Amino acid sequence: MIFDNIQCQLGEGPLWHPERKQLFWFDILGHRLHTKGQHWQFDTYVSAAGWVDPDTLLVASARALHRFDITSGDQTELCPLEADNPTTRSNDGRADPQGGFWIGTMGIEAEKHAGAIYRYYKDELRQLFAPITISNAICFAPDGKTAYFTDTPTQRIMRVTLDTDGWPIGEPVLHIDLTGTDFRPDGAVVDAAGNLWNAQWGTSRIAGYTPDGRFIKAHSFPARQTSCPAFGGPDLQTLYCTSAAVGLTGDDEGRTFAIETDIIGQAEHQVLL
Repeated sequence: MIFDNIQCQLGEGPLWHPERKQLFWFDILGHRLHTKGQHWQFDTYVSAAGWVDPDTLLVASARALHRFDITSGDQTELCPLEADNPTTRSNDGRADPQGGFWIGTMGIEAEKHAGAIYRYYKDELRQLFAPITISNAICFAPDGKTAYFTDTPTQRIMRVTLDTDGWPIGEPVLHIDLTGTDFRPDGAVVDAAGNLWNAQWGTSRIAGYTPDGRFIKAHSFPARQTSCPAFGGPDLQTLYCTSAAVGLTGDDEGRTFAIETDIIGQAEHQVLL
């Protein structure tokens, strides 16, 4: 079940690059981008990525979106991201089916309502939703018509309709209500059938929900603070899960896990720059 033994203080943002057949993930507090057997050190928080081409990622940091060369490690700033706000950093993010990249921010100390959710598309960064305390669960229906996200402390996963260019239409509505439970929604991903798989912080699990929000089943992991899922592997049936060691002791905390499933994931969408 352990995919990689590296213990991340705050493992997040797993991304299966569909052309490289390679998993990338982040340790936000360690300022690192990881792949198996290798890592890249940054000078600030990094948290999420999308793939641009076989050699390039879009990487979200605390202050900007960057074009990152996997081979050389070189990075070029694409646009600032709350660069004038020392209180915040990037958090959860993912590419949408139309080629845009959604990225959430939050307070470094999880300050209430300090963050927001943005979309970067065709050289434009536009704020979509604010205020947000802990942005998470950014993911998309396979047909590109629906986006999902959460503000973790609310325990409510929301959905919003998208237009043909991937921009939200109207106001978000409730999709999955976890209020009154111990389940705090963290990162999420949608499979090829439209089911949403959500890592639930502090409960050692990733839970699945149908397109209409009904619970399917949950997969358990050895680490308590499960943070974000990704589908990958040769047939997109491997479910990866990052976790966080911060505040905990134990050999499995903070590791990255992989299990084989009967679920078929979506290939991660390409970011169009």
